[in-house]
Amino acid sequence: MGRVLADLFKKRGPVRTIGVIGMGYVGIPAGALFAKSFEKVYGFQRDSSSSGYKINLLNAGKNPLKGEEPGLDELLNEVVQKKKFECTSDFSKISQCDAVTIAIQTPFLNPTDLIPDFSALEEGIRQAGKYLSEGSLIVLESTITPGTTANWAKKILEEESGLVAGRAFGLAHAPERVMVGRLLRNIQEHDRIVGGIDDASTNRAMELYGPVLTSGKLIPMTATAAEVTKTAENTFRDLQIAAANQLALYCEAIGINFYDVRKGIDSLKGDGITRAILWPGAGVGGHCLTKDTYHLERGVKIADEQSVDFPDGVESLYVTARHINDFMPMHMVHLLKKGLNRSGKKIKGARVALLGWSFLANTDDARNTPSESFYLLCMEEGADIRVHDPWVTNWPGIDVSQDLESVLSGVDAVVIFTGHRMYYQLDSHKVRELSGSSRCVIIDGRNVIDPDVFIQNGFIYLGIGRGDKNSHPI
Repeated sequence: MGRVLADLFKKRGPVRTIGVIGMGYVGIPAGALFAKSFEKVYGFQRDSSSSGYKINLLNAGKNPLKGEEPGLDELLNEVVQKKKFECTSDFSKISQCDAVTIAIQTPFLNPTDLIPDFSALEEGIRQAGKYLSEGSLIVLESTITPGTTANWAKKILEEESGLVAGRAFGLAHAPERVMVGRLLRNIQEHDRIVGGIDDASTNRAMELYGPVLTSGKLIPMTATAAEVTKTAENTFRDLQIAAANQLALYCEAIGINFYDVRKGIDSLKGDGITRAILWPGAGVGGHCLTKDTYHLERGVKIADEQSVDFPDGVESLYVTARHINDFMPMHMVHLLKKGLNRSGKKIKGARVALLGWSFLANTDDARNTPSESFYLLCMEEGADIRVHDPWVTNWPGIDVSQDLESVLSGVDAVVIFTGHRMYYQLDSHKVRELSGSSRCVIIDGRNVIDPDVFIQNGFIYLGIGRGDKNSHPI
């Protein structure tokens, strides 16, 4: 069967035209880079009320993503001007594509039931199957439950196309490995995991991604191994963050500075020594880390293999890490209450400035932002919350302001949730003047301000991991 597909790829010739389904944080930079290296790229985007606006913007060479994204504006304009990139809602043009990548979000509506919402991904896969032609390649870039490519996705593509995967068309998983704020760089420099359902699919996918890489290497494996690789690497990062968060909570309880401890741990270096430790914070957000643990856990449960040999009565280490990271917005509420209590106030009726709505510094990416969890918890407590973010201009049901001074005016407390560059420059005198309070509370969830400077200017300071400062004399 593999030989038949390999011959079809050879007959079709080299990859020239590429389709990218999903014009988001992954699809847009990927499409632009493909257009730089190949003859033609179609970016497929539904003309919906929420996202249809991207079509005209992209076809004008304009980047719909906000925030700092080095090189993307220039590259988009270049490939559009050269007529190598076109965004369209006409999915029938998939029939013209030698390869089609699909990058669509795969959230969990309720992580505890381990059932992902694949509805949007399914729509994209069905569109690809409906129009795919013999000898084409379909690549899933979305992070998915292990086993999805070779089973669920394969079945849908075959149903829609009437063709057989591995014989008439290729199918692979090549997970994205990008961080907002460095999209182009990540796609070009990170090694690319490529897993086909067979050798012919893997080899064709390597032809697709090879020209885009600058310093990154291609790492071939099976489709399911690629799915496990992606979910596991994000699970491990989430685990590392949870370890830092738990240590920060310990340092607060003991009354010491987490950052001193971290520096000490990090100083141990040598052959075979690995003591890497990440940073604690107000919570973990984004589309990946908040869900990929559950994809990995689900993959184990649905695999038609032997059961996992694991200690009885012990919850998954990875799921426990998720619970710790999900707890951090609540911890921020606890710090806020403690600070307000020291200032002689209660959280009910307190005026609070929440600084940062995106989950990632210097971007507009607010998917699964921990700021929202904190906001809702404070609203339940009766607090009056104002939100500031320099990049996020709107959010359903939330008034997000770009006017920092108005948000800080007359507040009882300032809570820093995102490490935006501008928050590092907060002036204690100016903030105190705007607040109008001699005992304004400031809660630092990202270690962006110097506590001593604010304490000396009359603030009541509390910060994650700052047990040495959280009970400072007033």
